[in-house]
Amino acid sequence: MSNKKFDQVMDEFDNDRGFENLLSKFVSNWYWFVISCFLGFLLTWYIAKIQTPMHLIDAKVLINDPKLGASAGDGALGSLTGMTGSVVENEAEVLRTRFLMESVVKEMKLNITYFSKERFRDEELYASPFIVDVVEYADTIASTTMDVEFLSSGKIRLTNDLMDTVVSYSKPLKVKGLGLMQILKTSTAPKSGDYIFTVTSVDKAVEKLTTAMIVLVPNKAASVIDITFNYPLPGKGVDIMNTLLNNYVRKGLENRNKVADTTYAFIQNRLKYLGGELGSLEGNIQTFRQDNKLTEMSQQATQLISNNAQFVNDLSQVETQISVLTSLQEYLQEDKGRVVPSSLVVSDPTFSELVQKYNTMLLERDRRMMGVTEENPMIINLDKRIANLRSDMMASLSSSKNSLGITRASLQRRIKTVEGRAQGVPATERNYLDLARQQKIKEDLFIFLMQKGEETAISKTNNISNSTNIDPPKAETSPFSPKKGVYYFVGIFLGLVIPAALIYLRFLLNTKIDSKADVTDRTNVPIMGEISRNTDQSKLIITDTARDVMSEQFRALRTNLRFFLKNPAEKVILFTSSMSGEGKSFGSINLASILALSGKKVLLMEMDLRKPGVSSKLNIRGNVGFTSYIIDTSLKVEDIVKPLPALNNLFFMSSGALPPNPAEMIISPRAEQLFAEVRTQYDYVIMDAPPIGIVTDAQLIGDYADLCIYVVRQNYTLKSQISIVQDLKRHKSMKNIGILVNDITSQQGSGYGYGYNYGDYSHTVTPTIWQKLFSRFKRP
Repeated sequence: MSNKKFDQVMDEFDNDRGFENLLSKFVSNWYWFVISCFLGFLLTWYIAKIQTPMHLIDAKVLINDPKLGASAGDGALGSLTGMTGSVVENEAEVLRTRFLMESVVKEMKLNITYFSKERFRDEELYASPFIVDVVEYADTIASTTMDVEFLSSGKIRLTNDLMDTVVSYSKPLKVKGLGLMQILKTSTAPKSGDYIFTVTSVDKAVEKLTTAMIVLVPNKAASVIDITFNYPLPGKGVDIMNTLLNNYVRKGLENRNKVADTTYAFIQNRLKYLGGELGSLEGNIQTFRQDNKLTEMSQQATQLISNNAQFVNDLSQVETQISVLTSLQEYLQEDKGRVVPSSLVVSDPTFSELVQKYNTMLLERDRRMMGVTEENPMIINLDKRIANLRSDMMASLSSSKNSLGITRASLQRRIKTVEGRAQGVPATERNYLDLARQQKIKEDLFIFLMQKGEETAISKTNNISNSTNIDPPKAETSPFSPKKGVYYFVGIFLGLVIPAALIYLRFLLNTKIDSKADVTDRTNVPIMGEISRNTDQSKLIITDTARDVMSEQFRALRTNLRFFLKNPAEKVILFTSSMSGEGKSFGSINLASILALSGKKVLLMEMDLRKPGVSSKLNIRGNVGFTSYIIDTSLKVEDIVKPLPALNNLFFMSSGALPPNPAEMIISPRAEQLFAEVRTQYDYVIMDAPPIGIVTDAQLIGDYADLCIYVVRQNYTLKSQISIVQDLKRHKSMKNIGILVNDITSQQGSGYGYGYNYGDYSHTVTPTIWQKLFSRFKRP
């Protein structure tokens, strides 16, 4: 709507006592509000009924930080695994991962859902009366929904858009887009009934369930994770959450044990190798002593061993560390996909930190690989980071080995210095000292590895979950969705608002006469009569036996004529309107009829020379009429006037043939002569003129009339056209003018109502609600 149009509507709203009229509209249409509220309530009830109720399942998980426990600081677990406590945000991300939900879907077979057919919606089942076993899935799984009907014969009927077949229990059936499946019987298998099952791919089931789960860390200062899960079946939802948390704990323990197992296997391999070397060395020492008959050392050799013991011990430790570093280098070069035991290099915190990051990324990669492929950008990024960390670890090992090599060379020089001071020691004893020193080094390394192996085995038995379910999964007793109260409130609210808005909008946009105020607020021309709707289209002329409402309204109009025609000489009445279709012909015919019933001699003149309609309504041939009289001077009034057989004292003059110049004929001297004669011959002369809002003929005919009845029609005549009748009065274009409101429908609060109560009879019109409703659909 343009701004100009809107301003015009609002001006009319203000000038026409719009708020009072609008209020009366609301009151008169109260039944619409009642019906709308009922329909809104019914619709929202149905919408709430067909929706699947959703239950909320809550759980709280406490992440145990190993940094705060005794096991992480100085125990075997902390030293061997190289793992520090998990960050709460990282664990929350682990709970959100697809691989964790995928393990739940596969374990509980959540990609297969069972339903029972109910009246309003299909109800999901947890304990299904049958089991769908997909023996072999198709290469590409399409979502498949199938109706299941248990027949009285004990067989099962399976139907969907692609198939309709009857099978027996445990009989394999190949389904397109699904694969090879069979229906298995349960202990509660029904003998009859209708059910539905849906099979989707695991990926789609994972996506749906992951979307329904929310993992939050509400407090950054606390180590608690909140988990909420939405599911239609509370029992099944709780089981899904429990399975998810159990799998989370199991995966965490598997990752911890994986590091311990790798460390233990590495240590056992080294012990096996060192055991062989040590055994061979001990055999060599024994053979050397037997061959050289060396039973006991000389005092000088014993003193040498005593002075050199500390240097030998230090060298043994250095050699042990170098051997471990060499083994770790070989381990990294041989296998690039296994976790690294960092506890063997406890003296290098930098290397331990690198190993921790390396192991964490390897475990994360293993998790990710359960749901993606090698070409996934995330996996490619992890591979690059793992390769960089491996290079850093190799560099750190080389640096540590170089540092230990320098220390070893220094110790060896000191040992040689001490040994050089005892040149008197026999060569045999000196060779024996070399073998003993090698034995000492091997023994220390062997003992070190055995100690670490025992610590690793003990630590594995002490591995516990890094999380605790402080608030196990629990479903709310009532569903959180749909909220029926909200639905009902919205339905009732819309039931009130929508009709109110439509009535208000219709009121603003209505440009037609709808109430008496629409007329009286625009003109001071009096309303001389109100005519209700003619529901009987076959009834045109009022007879003397008519006692209906419309007949009484025309009698009231006849009575009101005395207030407008005060002089007996005033007897010519003109009917006109703003446009065609407003009821001029209907009004003129019935006013003439009601005047004739009162004993008056009445002439009804058809003066619409452009589009005559009275002749056709009265079913009279109008070849000879007003135009004939004007053209043919030999014709007299009696020649063009015909009596109407329906009523006595009622005569009719047609318009005659359609003239090319209607206006000139109306103002001709012969027309004046005609009106002068009919005034003397008849008590009343009723003229049906053309619309004054379209042509000027009515104003020309108005010069012969004593009263102009301006017809307006409810819900037909435009409000703006009321200015025409106001201008006629202001400019005195008509001698006397009144308004007749036609086609009124009885509406409470509309400004129109009618009731009659006369001596011997009474008739009160009280339309019912249904009459009010259906009357709107009967309007032309």
